[in-house]
Amino acid sequence: MEISTKAKITLVSVLYLNAAHLMASEDAIPVTIYSDDAYPPYSYQIQGNAVGIYPDILRHVFDQMPQYRVTIKPVPFVRGLRLLETGKGFALFPPYYYENRRPYIHPYSKPILKEQVVVYCHNEVMLKNVAELAKWPEDFYGLTIGINAAFSIGGDAFWMAAHDGKLKIEEAKDNQENILKMRAKRVDCYINDRLSIAWEIKRLKDVGRIDHSDSFQLAAFVSEEYGYLGYSAYAERFPFKEPFTSQFDQILQRLQGSGIVEQVISSYVD
Repeated sequence: MEISTKAKITLVSVLYLNAAHLMASEDAIPVTIYSDDAYPPYSYQIQGNAVGIYPDILRHVFDQMPQYRVTIKPVPFVRGLRLLETGKGFALFPPYYYENRRPYIHPYSKPILKEQVVVYCHNEVMLKNVAELAKWPEDFYGLTIGINAAFSIGGDAFWMAAHDGKLKIEEAKDNQENILKMRAKRVDCYINDRLSIAWEIKRLKDVGRIDHSDSFQLAAFVSEEYGYLGYSAYAERFPFKEPFTSQFDQILQRLQGSGIVEQVISSYVD
């Protein structure tokens, strides 16, 4: 991934904060929090360091939790889920709230950010409702929908339609791979957060991976979802879990009322 000037500034800030945390009290409890490494601009990695909207917000929270020495470690999202499922990992961000599908995540933090899940398609896809956004998922029967690996977005009707063979779901590791597959018409459409898709399309154009003349159609609005810090339901290895989760939520809510969250978002999208 080519590193922009803004990303370089962000990386320097991250390295500085990491150094500051290393100088924290030796009595602080070490805690590793895992982050999605391929979900820009929300959560991704540059040279092994977690960057993005979520990492920046959470660092503001962790800075006010001095009794913990928190390290954010970016990993593929599917691996992060597996770490929670096996009880080897303490927490991961930013999963959506799917309590029935992921019983190994408990509890979830207070909601961190609201995201808008949408579907983009390449321009040769002919949808029934040309003048307005298509009906999801019925208007997409017969199509192949790209999705990020381990993501559970789309709703029950979408997954049931795939199970019944009415449409096909094809996983790829991240936004970039899915968008390039859509451009090459290897998938018809791609489902993900609206800002995340738009951000990656712009980045791919800026670095010359796709032409500036290439365009994709916003085809459907699916849902609004919130990103969370999800904790492993298996707390045996983490005796600090209960006080950590309670304090995290209190500080997060205070920050959300202070305007800091909006400042972080603006630094990535303006």
